Amino acid sequence: MLPTREEAWNLLCEWVQSESLRHHMLAVEAGMRAYARRFREDEELWGITGLVHDLDYERHPDMNAPDGHPRTELKLFRELGWPEELIDAVAGHARHMNVPRETLLAKALFAVDELTGLITAVALVRPSKDIRDVKVKSVKKKWKDKSFAAGVNRKEIEEGAEAIGVPLQEHIEVVLNAMKGIAADLGLDGRLVKG
Repeated sequence: MLPTREEAWNLLCEWVQSESLRHHMLAVEAGMRAYARRFREDEELWGITGLVHDLDYERHPDMNAPDGHPRTELKLFRELGWPEELIDAVAGHARHMNVPRETLLAKALFAVDELTGLITAVALVRPSKDIRDVKVKSVKKKWKDKSFAAGVNRKEIEEGAEAIGVPLQEHIEVVLNAMKGIAADLGLDGRLVKG
């Protein structure tokens, strides 16, 4: 059974102390909700999948360990009786698990995940530190600079966008607009320069 948004958030707060990881998970949730609306899918399922996709990363970052990300969270989600579609999507977002992404939900999670990191990095280098000032062309410009946010796998983002049938520029726009809608929740509303 799918948890409520509040139940998922409470579980996240129990497992994740890192503010930046919480922000990442909120950003992915926002992107997933935007795509659920676009594809006329279950927004709660898609949003919660995005929200919890990295639940165990802080506690179990060694992806090669038997209990490494996302193995521990997958086990927990099964114990809690969460939907198999959510579990499969979370397993599929971790390339090292070699789980095929067969559903649109799984493909969208893979497409959105890495992109939120690049967009966040672009917002943080703006003088305003406000994501609402970021334009798609700014993201595309930084995209070409391979030394910028070098940890972001651009190839995975391209593969993900192609898998969901959305041109890359449009994909960036969808996720960027979703993140702009929760700028304050992400700490990307200019407060970093005001404080």
